[in-house]
Amino acid sequence: MKMEQYIRAFAGAFILITVFLALFSKWWLLLTAFVGANLLQSAFTGICPLENILTKLGIPKE
Repeated sequence: MKMEQYIRAFAGAFILITVFLALFSKWWLLLTAFVGANLLQSAFTGICPLENILTKLGIPKE
């Protein structure tokens, strides 16, 4: 898989998990909002913290 696919999979899974956890406590939605805000800022700035982490773990960009 490419780096972009890992990032999309991680973001999608994280959002689904936190929405499920929000059934038990609405505070989990703050984590969902954080993921959404991070996706939005990375679209404009090109800086993605998860990309830096995955690069250090040895995941190829292509």
